Amino acid sequence: MKKHYFLIILSLLLAIFAVTCRKVPVTDLKFDRESLILSIGDTGILIVNVLPEDATYKKLLWLSSNSAVAIIKDGMILALNEGAAIISITTSDGNKTTSCPLIVSKKIAGDPEMVMIKGGTFPMGCTDCDCSLDGREEPTHYVTISDFQISKYPITQKQWRSIMGTNPDHYVSDDLPVVQVSWEDAQEFIAILNTATGKNYRLPTEAEWEYAARGGTKSKGYKFSGSNDINVVAWCKINSEQKAHPVGSKAPNELGIYDMSGNVWELCYDWYGRYTKSDVTDPKGPDNGIYRVGRGGSWAADTSLCRISTRTTLFPSYRSFYTGFRVAISI
Repeated sequence: MKKHYFLIILSLLLAIFAVTCRKVPVTDLKFDRESLILSIGDTGILIVNVLPEDATYKKLLWLSSNSAVAIIKDGMILALNEGAAIISITTSDGNKTTSCPLIVSKKIAGDPEMVMIKGGTFPMGCTDCDCSLDGREEPTHYVTISDFQISKYPITQKQWRSIMGTNPDHYVSDDLPVVQVSWEDAQEFIAILNTATGKNYRLPTEAEWEYAARGGTKSKGYKFSGSNDINVVAWCKINSEQKAHPVGSKAPNELGIYDMSGNVWELCYDWYGRYTKSDVTDPKGPDNGIYRVGRGGSWAADTSLCRISTRTTLFPSYRSFYTGFRVAISI
């Protein structure tokens, strides 16, 4: 009888051991895109789907076929020089591999410097007692944002002129943010820029803009983008001498992004709509509307309008000396 129980226990242990030691091979590796185009100095991320989800060897080995053109560091691609390379990944057991062609081009005059933003979840809307009286910053709700890139500065007159061949502002200076451009004008600029660079620039969504202005995963909860002292980070009515100033001439925020409070109102992709209490992921605003959204305040704005959560509304064709924009790229 004791021998019988021993055999039963042994068989159970062997079965458990077999299940525990079962090796599930990777059956498929797939990048989220067929090719990647970067400019010299840019960084990029390729997202990989590994199937099945319970595969044993999911650790991946990254390789660049031409380290003079691009290198891989911690899963991020850094473009070094003009040329072509193949970015490949292989499972740690060597069973599966896949690759993606990469083209690195020279950065053209209108190509903005971009900052990589790690995604996360944040409270969007008014988070202090200084909310707008009309309630357009409420209710505060939680928003989850995916990884993306946003330009380090607002688009400048020099960048606009290099792409469009004109300058809409009669106060001419290469480093001033371009103004007197509408939401529709910005779309035209972006379309030509994308043709010239082979990239997919766009206006940031309102949620992406606020997440970046708050400092993303490095946020310290400031009222303005990078500080609670507006004079440190923003040109506004109290310090601007009633004019725009060169981009980057105030301190950056926690992510190294400049001028997200003050200097010029910045156009966002979204149609304007009231917030709801629902938690959302990567929202893009209503499907239609009358106004587009502007963010950040301007050199002519009161301090309260330069708070991170402040929202304004603009007709798509509206132009002013207070309004400019920056661009974003999805990852």
